[in-house]
Order: sequence, then C-alpha cells, then structure tokens
Amino acid sequence: MWHSGIHSNMNFPTPVAVLGFLAAVAGVVLSLLTLLVFLSLHKAKWARRVGALVSAGAVVYFGLLFGFSLGSHEVTLAPGEEKYFCEIDCHLAYSVRASREELQNGQRLLHVALRTRFDETTTSPTRPKDAPLTPNPREVLLLDGQGRAYAPATMTGTPITRSLLPAQSYETELVFHVPADAGQLRLLLISSGWEEHLLIGDENSLGHEKTYLAVPTPVIGNG
Repeated sequence: MWHSGIHSNMNFPTPVAVLGFLAAVAGVVLSLLTLLVFLSLHKAKWARRVGALVSAGAVVYFGLLFGFSLGSHEVTLAPGEEKYFCEIDCHLAYSVRASREELQNGQRLLHVALRTRFDETTTSPTRPKDAPLTPNPREVLLLDGQGRAYAPATMTGTPITRSLLPAQSYETELVFHVPADAGQLRLLLISSGWEEHLLIGDENSLGHEKTYLAVPTPVIGNG
C-alpha cells in the first residue's frame, strides 16, 4: 500500500497508528474504570499499580508520538507532484495543476486548480476493487512567503469531499483573495479530524513538519 517513494501525510504506517490510538483510548478508559473500582473498595495499593501502568503506557505512546514528529521534515512539492493521504486501506493523491490570477474590483483573486486522484496501485488486497471512497474531511489554506495564511473564498468544480472509484480523479478550483505583495505561494492541505493530532506519525501531531504543494506562477487574466 505505502512505499518510501511517495510524499504522505504520515511517516508511520497508518493502520498501526490507528490501531495504537484505539488501543490507547480503550486502555485508558478500562484503566480508569478499574482505578475507580479499586478506590471504592479502598484498595489503594492496587489503585497505585493501575495508575503506574497507565503512566508507563502514556510515556511510551507520547514518546513515539513526539519521536516521529521530531524525525519529520518539511517538504514543498513542485507543481504537479502529489501529496498522498492514507485512508487506511488505500491512498488519495492531491496535486496543484495550475493557477491563474485576475483583478476584480481592485482585488487580487488567485485561482488554484487542485486535483484529487484515487491511486488504485495503493489499494489493499482486502479492499474490493470497485468500492468507492469518500475522502476524510480536509482543510485547505494558502500560505505566502511572509507566513500569512488565506482560507479559500470559494470552491468551484467538483467538491473535494466527493467519492471516487479506484483510478478516478477530479479537479476543484479554489479561489483566494490575496494582497498584491503575496509571493512564494504554496498550498497546505491537511486532514481536519481532531483525533489526528494524537495519531503517531500524522503531520497534524504536535511538532510534526508539514508537506506543502507549491503554487506555480499564476497566469494573468482579466476580471
């Protein structure tokens, strides 16, 4: 499914990260219930042992979380290069295809064509070949060389949440209002689920570097 030659939102195997997260949540819930039982029975010694076990597990988990964040690197992909997002048993690939800008009522409008592709070569052998995939929620921001961020004013074309079949692709046009001095533009596309901040190896985790999509020099048009 995954190999080192692709640029992904993860630097740790996603199925393992998800299973680890679910196991950690289940372990914490079970441990807290056990702790409450021991405290209600006035068994302080066993309660301390449960607390120590939870603490040791937290140290291991967060050690891995921060370790993979520290081992990450910021990457800016050239126009046309793809950033992959793991959907557990398959991958979606995103790339910036083109850009153009226009002046409209004195405002600079930047149009960015974003392509979404279901890479059938990354599909797990256990996944049905004709099963559609609905992308996880994504957040899109445009950043410039001064660190300023811009949210899309509008999205036209195919919504980035539309389902795809293996080997299918579609394009979405993102429109941004940007100031005249904005340069060195690049797109940040990330997943927006809260739980991904706690997934080992996810670029949303604390301290993890991001993978960006460079925006090509825009073609100038008329508004």
